[in-house]
Amino acid sequence: MSMHLVGPHLTTTRYNSKKKQPNTQKLRDAREHHEHFLERMGVGRSKLPVDKKGKRVGLYDIPDYSVKSSVPLSNDIAGTGSKVAEKRYTGTLIKGIAVMHKSNAVPILNKEQAVEVSTMRRG
Repeated sequence: MSMHLVGPHLTTTRYNSKKKQPNTQKLRDAREHHEHFLERMGVGRSKLPVDKKGKRVGLYDIPDYSVKSSVPLSNDIAGTGSKVAEKRYTGTLIKGIAVMHKSNAVPILNKEQAVEVSTMRRG
């Protein structure tokens, strides 16, 4: 049976919310042991800052990394050279446009090319 024919009841994705850890005596003892270990190391709950709910918050303030400079800054980008002269077609080279095989537009530069296109040949 192909997997695209199987219904959503046979999926490996968990749709339920995250399960709470059981509050067993073993886990409570482990947490208490960990708190004593942290106090021995000098970072116990009593020494760490806590918020109003009693949860631990960071030890250090975030430093101010803003730059205070006396040099005026700009977003202008410097040019790389002078402007190139604009190229315009004067209309003297191409005499016209002809249609060759399968609606292929071909520029006509002289009378010889016009004859080639009319006989469906290229020189």
